[in-house]
Amino acid sequence: MMSSVMAFDFGTRSIGVAIGQAITGTANPLAAIKAQDGTPSWELIAQLLSQWQPSLCVVGLPLNMDGTEQPMTARARKFANRLHGRFGVAIHLQDERLTTASAKEYLFERGGFKSLGKGAVDSASACLILEDYFRQPSEPQAKA
Repeated sequence: MMSSVMAFDFGTRSIGVAIGQAITGTANPLAAIKAQDGTPSWELIAQLLSQWQPSLCVVGLPLNMDGTEQPMTARARKFANRLHGRFGVAIHLQDERLTTASAKEYLFERGGFKSLGKGAVDSASACLILEDYFRQPSEPQAKA
């Protein structure tokens, strides 16, 4: 049985993070990780992985609306590959189209403009990515 699952919404300045449980299909935001040109603090990621011990990490895959790849797609794949290479965690890439827009709408409805900080939006997006993953039909867990 799968325990916790961690999700990442990759960005060049901020990486949203969420943790969830497959049994409930729900996710909760964690503090976003600052990044410099897409490079996060790997020490912070190591701490998160150690603390939560996820059985799987889901990384949002940014695609164009027509499903084609864009420059950020390759960068998100690279992040996922590094996450797997550094820590040996299983990785699943999850389509993340429209998650940022949905996260902003959700946060705005609950707190207005003051709730739309970059880190809050990124981690709310990570929650949506993870919840989308939980809702999809079962398939092999690890992809990169």
